[in-house]
Amino acid sequence: MYLLLTALSAVLLLPLMYMFSTSLQVPGKELSVPPKWFPAPIMWRNYPDTFSVRPFHLYLRNTLIVVVGAASGTLLTASMAGYAFARLRFTGRSVLFGITLMTMMLPYIVTMIPTFIIFRSLGWINTLYPLFVPAWFGGGAFNIFLFRQFFMTLPYELDEAARIDGAGFFRIYARVLAPISQPVFATVAIFSFISHWNEFMGPLIYLNSRHWFTLALGLQTFRSEYEVRWANIMVASTLMTVPCLLVFFFFQRYFLRGVVMSGISGR
Repeated sequence: MYLLLTALSAVLLLPLMYMFSTSLQVPGKELSVPPKWFPAPIMWRNYPDTFSVRPFHLYLRNTLIVVVGAASGTLLTASMAGYAFARLRFTGRSVLFGITLMTMMLPYIVTMIPTFIIFRSLGWINTLYPLFVPAWFGGGAFNIFLFRQFFMTLPYELDEAARIDGAGFFRIYARVLAPISQPVFATVAIFSFISHWNEFMGPLIYLNSRHWFTLALGLQTFRSEYEVRWANIMVASTLMTVPCLLVFFFFQRYFLRGVVMSGISGR
């Protein structure tokens, strides 16, 4: 079994190895057949050159603004919505939660034009606002679902004890439940980070100026009608991949625990 898993892991890692190997090839030799897995000579210079060929630091700055803004909004609003659906009793709670889940069935293409018209009327085209402000209005149905499921696994005695001490709904959420919910917060943070870090369609629709390009959109600037800088593309792709791997590596314990605990509640 371990031998089979090792073989499958090696196959899955081949694209990453090819990407890293190509990023170190001599320009013009990147697509040689058969592929050279061990470049000779190793062109470490391709990495600093990538920053000089294109304003990669601007793309990185814009991406970080989007990721931090979107993740912050998602964690705050999705957790509060999940808390309301899990712990509060109000008329129409089940109906509202059902409608929230139904929004996951809508394909992105259906809402793309209406949201574009809204953001255009607000004057937000060619700005970063459309890429992270929507996250502050609920954070997405799937994230709300994860928070709700996790909060339902926590004992209600915590709420009752806090109410006896005079705590209100918001204080119970902020001072009692949120501090012991690190796994689901970490899980949603990872999902939000990866989705916004790699998002291509949103920046393609709303951004026109290269000054505001994100990393995913900036990759296509290494291609032109007459030239394709494969080494620089692979360098940029490698630099984009590393943060995602590091985030998952360092937070996988919380990530797995959050997914498991969000799915075990049958209430």
